[in-house]
Amino acid sequence: MDKKLTGMFRSLSVRNFRLFATGQVVSVAGTWMMVMAQDWLVLSLTGDSGTALGTVTALQFAPFLLLTLHGGRLADRYDKRRLLIAAGLVSGTLAGALTGLVLSGAVELWHVYLFALGLGTVNAVEVPTRMAFVGELVGAELLTNASALSAAYFNIARVIGPGVAGLLVSVAGTGPVMLLNAVSYVATVLALRMMRPAELQLSAKPSDRPRTVDGLRHVTGRPDLLLPMALVAVIGLFGFNFQLTLPLVAKTVFHTDATGFGLLTTAFAAGSLLAALATTARRGRPSSRTVITAAFAFGLLTTVAGWAPGFLTAALLLALTGFAAIYFAQAANHRIQLGSDPRYRGRVMALYTLVFQGSTPLGALFVGRLSQEFGARSGLYVGGIVSLAAATAAYGVQRTRRRRPRSERPTPSHQPSRSEGAYRR
Repeated sequence: MDKKLTGMFRSLSVRNFRLFATGQVVSVAGTWMMVMAQDWLVLSLTGDSGTALGTVTALQFAPFLLLTLHGGRLADRYDKRRLLIAAGLVSGTLAGALTGLVLSGAVELWHVYLFALGLGTVNAVEVPTRMAFVGELVGAELLTNASALSAAYFNIARVIGPGVAGLLVSVAGTGPVMLLNAVSYVATVLALRMMRPAELQLSAKPSDRPRTVDGLRHVTGRPDLLLPMALVAVIGLFGFNFQLTLPLVAKTVFHTDATGFGLLTTAFAAGSLLAALATTARRGRPSSRTVITAAFAFGLLTTVAGWAPGFLTAALLLALTGFAAIYFAQAANHRIQLGSDPRYRGRVMALYTLVFQGSTPLGALFVGRLSQEFGARSGLYVGGIVSLAAATAAYGVQRTRRRRPRSERPTPSHQPSRSEGAYRR
């Protein structure tokens, strides 16, 4: 590792990022094993209730609606590495407590609800902090590549985790799988502790206490940030509900066991991984056209996946859908993150997290109810069609804006700093 790496793995030349990625691969693999085991546990406790599964998903993401912007403010004010260490310790403790209940046979549905709410509260701080921390690990020059590699290891874990979890659940039940997840948080904490703080590329601290409203003004005053943010909000609300739709499709449409559910999830994750690897070649800020085209492709493929007549066809279509999903998410992420002033990045990425993941509670409740009434396929149909409509509307807005004379276009609410100017293209 002494020589500078090139190509798609060039960010791994940074020691701190190597540690970060290693810890995350282990922890995220445990998380995806936990997701699979938790969903299967809920379905087992409730007799395949889509409403109950939607409630768990809603509770896990509800704190994003209330706390994520505050989490972004904390990320801009305090040491991000220490915040992430604290988040890992709390998450591991929560996972361990639920594991104990499952292994003892005392678990009830309300225990799962409570765990989901607690983990969501931690994630409301951890997610925007982690996204902003990547920039401190590698600097602006490698940020796009490091972000893409982060998505890659996330999806490597997503490929490995559910498949292994499906086999383990079939053989040993959900308890041992949850135990592995609880232990996996140790890897994250150790990796963060082993980093060299002196090598972090810290952004300039604000002169006073950072305010959430300043981050909001930064985004609303920038149409190039606002359009992808709006797309992310709509598609995150209606389209990104696979944690809910995949187990329902596996169990109620194709009547598979836990192994079959794991295979569908793995197919989706494999496509996502290929997309993440493809975006490692990106060296600059993607255009609005790239974001909108990816959104349109995602909507089309999600709709078609809802039609899949058989298990193998569904797995193939879900792999393609996974590719489009991550390609869109990465394009939107890079356009927003590379276009924002580093001084506001924690709060901007908190807003991104809020509109992307904070909308999940509402989407999960809606899709869960929809699936309960009209079948699991309806969740995919509606998510795909709404995403198509959102992409079409964004294309119309973009064309209208480009046709307007430059003098009539809205201007940013502030003059960009020298550091910000390098990101705006």
